Amino acid sequence: MRVLVVNAGSSSLKLALVGARDETLAERELATPAARIDAGELESVLAGIGEADAVGHRVVHGGERFRSAVRIDAAVEAALAELTELAPLHQPASLAALAAVGDALPELPAVACFDTAFHATLPPEASTYALPEPWRERWRVRRYGFHGLSHAWIARRVAELAGPGARTVSCHLGAGASLCAIAAGRSIDTTMGFTPLEGLVMATRSGSVDPGLLLWLLTSGRLSAASVSEGLEREAGLLGLAGTADMREILERDDPAARLARDVYVHRLRGGIAAMAASLGGLDVLAFTGGVGEHAAAVRQLAADGLAFLGLELDAARNREVAADAEIGAVGARVRTFVIRAREDLEIARQVRAQLR
Repeated sequence: MRVLVVNAGSSSLKLALVGARDETLAERELATPAARIDAGELESVLAGIGEADAVGHRVVHGGERFRSAVRIDAAVEAALAELTELAPLHQPASLAALAAVGDALPELPAVACFDTAFHATLPPEASTYALPEPWRERWRVRRYGFHGLSHAWIARRVAELAGPGARTVSCHLGAGASLCAIAAGRSIDTTMGFTPLEGLVMATRSGSVDPGLLLWLLTSGRLSAASVSEGLEREAGLLGLAGTADMREILERDDPAARLARDVYVHRLRGGIAAMAASLGGLDVLAFTGGVGEHAAAVRQLAADGLAFLGLELDAARNREVAADAEIGAVGARVRTFVIRAREDLEIARQVRAQLR
């Protein structure tokens, strides 16, 4: 089955045709400012990309209802629209792509694959916030987790590379960043929560901050809710610390702001990995993926240097020269360390085939 994988962002639409043997047959990207998709341009691109048998859509938020991939119909689309307030930056783009690709390819079955679904296995102690019960019951305030399609792929690849059952911490480090504790192929803990803002320092997102600080900023007219939201989502993280969201530039620079950004990023990363290992009761495999995880050897080395007590040790040459998917740990290290290429497209294709079967 050839699957057209549709990955909608706030300003672009990525399309990939994945063949029956998981080979990439074609890739295209359309500019979609403010999630607006030009129907004529989309039809032209689809005509040149090759024939597909089914469509798989990446959808960021599935809420509590969608715990696995689901075939899309009018009822599913309506339910996804109701979840928009939980992911206001991401869900509208997904819904626009569902509609546009559905109009262009009405004869093909379409499946929604969710970034939250892999984390549906989180135990109550990992998914529950210590908040008043009326809040939790009325508004379903809980930790959902994100990047689930990427973490699910890492779980699958680690089982192939290191054998099944390994206690694994998956590090998805890109513009967004999250960790996942994986036991027996299932997510049991993760760093993102009710929104993708929680957890690690990211390109332009703050990661976890003291909620009391936010309350302080919102009182006495210091900042509006809109200003706080804009700051946390688009002006914080590496950008807020170093004036750039690009980790490559930060690692090339040698000035106080760049060094601080690097050190804050690595400090949070080390702490998160250790916390995930604690949830697992130990660590067998550490896997890096995503733009930073795959290409920033210095970040991987700095993270491992602070986690030797867990049994992590990298081979400097392997780490520097790695081409995914490959092992970079030192020979004899208690914990095996891998760099694995992010392939959400293959995970989506797999879920589409499974759902339609």
